[in-house]
Amino acid sequence: MARILGYIATSLDGFIATEDDSLDWLFAYDGLDLGAHDYRHFLQRVRTVVMGRGTYDFLASQDAPWAYDAQRVIVVTSRPILDPKGPLETRSDVDLLIAELRALDDGDVWMLGGGRLQMTFIARSALDAIEIYVMPELIGRGKPLFPAEGVREKLRLLGAEAIDRGCVRLHYAFGD
Repeated sequence: MARILGYIATSLDGFIATEDDSLDWLFAYDGLDLGAHDYRHFLQRVRTVVMGRGTYDFLASQDAPWAYDAQRVIVVTSRPILDPKGPLETRSDVDLLIAELRALDDGDVWMLGGGRLQMTFIARSALDAIEIYVMPELIGRGKPLFPAEGVREKLRLLGAEAIDRGCVRLHYAFGD
């Protein structure tokens, strides 16, 4: 059974992007030394990337090449994607998607991007663990790491460590 994982950066005040979806505050940390927890190491374990439509649209608007050619990509959306930036599949039923992902046995699944889809998975007890990289930035307002959805969950701390340039890695497991 595949593990469904979160791996995300947040500002110290709990935002993953500014109100206008800018990540300039995060890009200031390019070259951050995450050691064994580096994104490239994480991505090597991932066989399937799941993202919401907002995250896809953000990535598609960037000049950078599609970064997920080595993974199966699923975008959760009810609207068609007419000219996809890279190879991808779409799903609109989250419950069916979770069942499909749980049946996989070829590697981890990464919940990429914003908090809304992650909260949907958390509400369905479908996120196994999350790594949160807290950056030493206060951005004042923006897109929250975890939108207020009324979900209450107790997590188990797997690890916490100071990494580089004031970044702190928090690693939590969901469930027992």
